[in-house]
This record gives sequence, C-alpha cells and structure tokens, in this order.
Amino acid sequence: MLSQEQNDLITRTAPDTPAGAMLRRYWQPVALVDELAGTNRPVKPVRLLGEDLVIFRDDKGRYGLVGRRCPHRGTDLAYGRLEDGGLRCAFHGWLFDVNGQCLQTPAEPDGSNLCANIKQKAYPVVERSGILFAYMGPGEAPALPHFDCFVAPDTHTFAFKGMIDCNWLQSLEVGIDPAHTSFLHRFFHDEDPSQSYGKMFRDTTIGADMPMTRIMREFPRPRIEVESTEFGLRVVTLREMSKDHTHVRVTNLLFPNAFHIPMSKEMTITQWHVPIDDTRHYWYAIFTSFGQPVNKDEMRRQRLELYELPDYVPRRNKSNDYGFDPHEQEHDTFTGMGADINVHDQWACESMGTIQDRTQEHLGQSDKAISAYRRILRQAIDDTRNGGKPLMVLDPKTAPQLTGPAAIDGVGPTADWQGYWQQTDASKRKAASWANGR
Repeated sequence: MLSQEQNDLITRTAPDTPAGAMLRRYWQPVALVDELAGTNRPVKPVRLLGEDLVIFRDDKGRYGLVGRRCPHRGTDLAYGRLEDGGLRCAFHGWLFDVNGQCLQTPAEPDGSNLCANIKQKAYPVVERSGILFAYMGPGEAPALPHFDCFVAPDTHTFAFKGMIDCNWLQSLEVGIDPAHTSFLHRFFHDEDPSQSYGKMFRDTTIGADMPMTRIMREFPRPRIEVESTEFGLRVVTLREMSKDHTHVRVTNLLFPNAFHIPMSKEMTITQWHVPIDDTRHYWYAIFTSFGQPVNKDEMRRQRLELYELPDYVPRRNKSNDYGFDPHEQEHDTFTGMGADINVHDQWACESMGTIQDRTQEHLGQSDKAISAYRRILRQAIDDTRNGGKPLMVLDPKTAPQLTGPAAIDGVGPTADWQGYWQQTDASKRKAASWANGR
C-alpha cells in the first residue's frame, strides 16, 4: 500500500503537479481525427490534463490547439469562426492562428499593432494513425517512437476512444494486470471464433485449436515475468497447460501512459489513458492489423453500440449499473455485464472510486507489473523535477530504433517459452507486407 502523499504524487496531473509536469513531456492524445473530419464543424472544446482548450482544423487543413478563453475578454473560442487562416473569436473578431499568434484585432483603429503583441496559449499537434496528439511540455517536442501503430499504413489501423469516470492511473494499471483476464473477462460459453472479428479474446490462440476465452477460464493462476525495457516494461504471462505446452501472452507497458497488447492472432491494440482531469479520463486506442486491411466500418459500428457521440460516453455506466444482470452472471459471464470487455474494465476502474485510495490496497505476487510500473513512474517524476530527461523522451536519432514491440498470444513449448514468443513475433512481421524488414 502507498501513503496518501505517494498516492497524490502519482495520480494528480494538473499543470502545477509533479506528475502533470512529467506527463506533459510526452505527446498525448487529444482527439480523434474523425471528430474534426467530414461534415463535422472542425472546432471542438477539449479538456486535457486539467486545462480547457479548443482543437480546430483551419481552412488550410492545419490543426491547432489553443486556450479556450480569448485573451481579449475571456469569451469562449469554442464558438469561434473558422476563416482567414485561423480561429476568429465571435465577440470582437480577434483572429488566432494554429500557433496562437493573434493575426487581427479588427475593432482596433487602423494602424494598430496590438495584435503583434498578443499570443494565445497554444500547443503543437500531429496526426498519427487516426489520433491527434498534442505536446504540452516545455522546449522542443520529443520524437515519436516507430512503433507498429505509428508506422502501419492507414489501411491497417483503426482508432477509437471512450470516456471513463475515474482517475487515469486506475485504468492503466488494469491494462498491465495480466491476472484479471481469467476472472473479470471470463465467459462460461465460448463464441464461434469465425464470428470474433473486432472482439477481444474471442479468437483462437496461435498454435492451439482453443479460444483464448477458454484458456483464460481454465488456467487462472499464471506465472508472470516482468522485464524492464527501453520503452517501459515487457510482461510475459505463462499459463502452463501441460508439461510440454504453455500458453504465452506477451504484453507491454509503453511509458508513460500506454500499453500494447494482442487482440487476436492478427491484430494488436495500443491504448493510452489520458487525463481529462484528476477524476475523468479518455482511453484512446489504435488497432493495428498484421493481416488483412482493417474493416473500419465494422470496427466503428461495434464500438458505437457501446459509446454515444459526440463525447464518446459509455452507454453502460454507473447510472444503469453497467447493464448488470444476475441471471447472466450465474450462467454466462463472470460479471453479468455483457460480453464486451470494455464494460468490464470500466466497471472495475470506476468502482474503485474517482481516485483509488491506495493506502488501503494489498498487492500480491500477481500484481508485480503494477509495482514495477509505479517504481518507474516515481523515478520519471523525480527526473522531471530535477531537470533530467525521463524514460521515453526521445530524440530524432533514438526514436527510429524503438520498433514493435512484440504482442503475442499463443501456445508454445514449456521449455522454451522465450524462444517461442520471439520466433512467433518474427514470423508475424515477416507475413505482414508493411512490417517486412522492420
């Protein structure tokens, strides 16, 4: 368990907090490209790391992220007009470009140079695989690693998000906890794997004619190996099925606030948990296919059954008990909350409270990845406070060297589980045309 001071240190992310300063040293997801695309008005208010902002796409197609309050009289720029190369305040017509520079103050007298001295808060934005990322930290932005989710072609990636009503750290720690899948995501009946597209754990596992759901259900006491890496942590979960065969699941913590896991034989999920403020956050995910191009329409349809636009709020939530059905809990699923694991995870995270009281928890051996992550997190916070460079703040020379990482779910030889997952990862990359040679 942690002290209250230690818990506050790793959960609070406002601009004036140590963890907030550390998280601002990285590119953070701020919106989906879809939110500013098509017939949508490409202006959206957002709240990120406790700051109220507006993200927009100008008439030249450039993305900007600026403070929500106009520096003139404090009116709301989310209602601004997109014109003349920027976002124009609807109150007095002040115009701001994507860098926050005031371009016009049209109510001022001719010849006024007031706008030259006005700079709105602004953060750089880049687009990667359907997500808009912002850098909110000091100095030059770091380089992004060349992970699969960033280098795969658009045809092989799909991005989505969802809101969760609790502190960001609770969800991240659930994502790197490999033991919970045998319980929280337990299904008493296995679906037909041919109907599993876009659904977590429904596929057959590599090297075995057995659905992932059955393996998770029948082998609930895994051996967990945690290894420090240059990107964070590699977590290998081993479920010994027999003397000769072991289920091997390789997942990863991508520091500071993302994880990378296998979704099926051909697809992986890279997922960030990004604070809106200290009591709410969004998960952002990039689904990356190593096989056929992603069926974006089907993936989107499945997820819109669970999330309501425009804010991607879950349809199953505290107000309706997450769809809990006692009969289903007895006969079909461990939770009684339907078949979508996002609902299960949401309940687990939110039921801890808006900010989990870690002074009352009791971690066990199955929580070793969480303990390891908290050590890295505290070290990065200290490095930031002391003027150092925390883990994964990358320069342009280092970033291309961080590729992958491996995310595997399969059955291999008990005596050589390490060689098995490495060979399986190499084979998967060789089979994917876009990953070949990486």
